[in-house]
Amino acid sequence: MARTKEFEEDAVLLKAMRLFWEQGYEKTSINDLVEHMGIHRRSLYDTFGDKHKLYLMAIHRYGDLANSQLGPGIRDATAKQAIDFIFDFVIRGMGEDSPAGCMLVNMAVELASRDPEAETFVNESFAEWEHVIADVVRKGQQTGEFTSKHDAAILAESLHASLLGLRVLTRSMAGKEKLYRIADVAKGILEP
Repeated sequence: MARTKEFEEDAVLLKAMRLFWEQGYEKTSINDLVEHMGIHRRSLYDTFGDKHKLYLMAIHRYGDLANSQLGPGIRDATAKQAIDFIFDFVIRGMGEDSPAGCMLVNMAVELASRDPEAETFVNESFAEWEHVIADVVRKGQQTGEFTSKHDAAILAESLHASLLGLRVLTRSMAGKEKLYRIADVAKGILEP
């Protein structure tokens, strides 16, 4: 007779996500995961597969969380408000108790060059965010909030690169004042 699960799957997935976010993929062992998630090794394998599959599930969960927090701040805002919100979100992070930096950037640096699934996920995620930013910039160009000197996609590439740099700097514990100064200069390319 099959045993019933003694844990809530999403709750333990969030614990794994946080551990991977804090420590990275390579530094996180199965023993670390079992201990941090509070489940048995067998339950981990039965529910999530191996460490790599669990990591991919955790990064998808991270993306869902980030998108759920970013979406409302972009959707009903002016273009300038939306860009400000995106930069502010990257600097503030996903919450007071969340690890510093960005799990997706960590994945890009640690795994994307040698793991095809990680590379695909990173490339698709980065392309998606450039597209979102380009749509916001296009909206701002139409309303006159942003310059029309450059194509929205080119401006989005530059803004996205700045956002990636900020995500790395938040991991290094750079002061918020410095991060906001960098953000202000980066957003300056949008001025009409």
